[in-house]
Amino acid sequence: YGMKNQTTINEFILLGFSYRLQVQTLLYLLLLVIYMVTITENAIIIFVVKRNHHLQKPMYYFLGNLSFLEIWYVSVTLPRLLFGFWSQNMTISFSSCMTQLYFFISLMCTECVLLAVMAYDRYLAICHPLRYPAIMTHKLCFQLSILSWAGGFSISLVKVLFISRLTFCGPQVINHFFCDISPVLNLSCTDMSLAETVDFALALVILLVPLLIIVFSYYCILSTILCMPSAQGRRKTFSTCTSHFTVVIIFFSATLFMYARPRRIHPFNLNKIVSVFYAVFTPALNPLIYCLRNKEVKEILRKII
Repeated sequence: YGMKNQTTINEFILLGFSYRLQVQTLLYLLLLVIYMVTITENAIIIFVVKRNHHLQKPMYYFLGNLSFLEIWYVSVTLPRLLFGFWSQNMTISFSSCMTQLYFFISLMCTECVLLAVMAYDRYLAICHPLRYPAIMTHKLCFQLSILSWAGGFSISLVKVLFISRLTFCGPQVINHFFCDISPVLNLSCTDMSLAETVDFALALVILLVPLLIIVFSYYCILSTILCMPSAQGRRKTFSTCTSHFTVVIIFFSATLFMYARPRRIHPFNLNKIVSVFYAVFTPALNPLIYCLRNKEVKEILRKII
C-alpha cells in the first residue's frame, strides 16, 4: 500500500530546452518556421501527386503516403513544444504522455515499413521492368500501404501497453521535449525489465526486417545497374533511387542510434539533439530531397509555379 501511496503520479513535467529567454525566443521562431515549412512542403507533394496524371505511378503513390505520414509525425511533437515555449506550461498528463508516445512510435514504425515497401517497388521496377506493371497493381499498392500503417500502429500498441502498465514515482520530470520511450522508462520505480525487453525486441524487429528488405533490394538494384551496357542508362536508372536511398540512410542511422540500444546508456542531452534531428529536421528535409533529386517532380513544380 505504501508503494501505491507514493506513486499517484498522474502528470509529468517536460523539461524541454532550458535556455535563456533570448535563446528560447530564437528557438521558438526557428521551430515554428520549420513546422510551417514541413506542413507546406508535404501538402504540396500530396497535392501534386494527386492532381497530376503523369505521377499516377506506384513510386509517387508511396511518396504521397510518406508525405501524409510526415505531416502527422511532426504534428505529434512540435505543436505541444511550441505551446510550451509560449505558455511556459510544460506539464503533460499521464494519458496525454502515453498518447503522444503511442502516435510518435506508431508513425516511426510505419515509416520503417513504408521505406522498405518503396525499396521493393524500386527493385521490381529496375530488376523486373517487363513484369512490373502486372505485379505492382493499384490493388497491391493499396495493400502494401495498409500493411505499413497497420503494422506500425499494431507494434507500437504492444510497446506502449507494456510501458503504460508500469508504476511511476517521483521525480516526475522528463528530461526531454516530448514523451519518448527512454526518458519515460527511466521514471519507472517498478521492475521494468519485461517492458524494456519487449520494447527492445520489437524495436529490432521493426527496424531490422525493413532494413534487410532495403539492403537486399538495393543489392539487386546495384547488380542490375552494373550489368547495363551504357553509362547513361546506368546513371538514369540509379537517379530514380538516389532520393529514396538518401532518406533511408538519414532515417535509419538516427533511429538505430536511438532505439536499437539498451536504455540505460543514453546521455540525455545527446538524446535531445538526435531527437530534434529525426523528429523535426528529417520531416522537413525529406520533401526537399525527393523534389531536388527527382526530375519529374521538379518539372511539374516548375510548371505549377
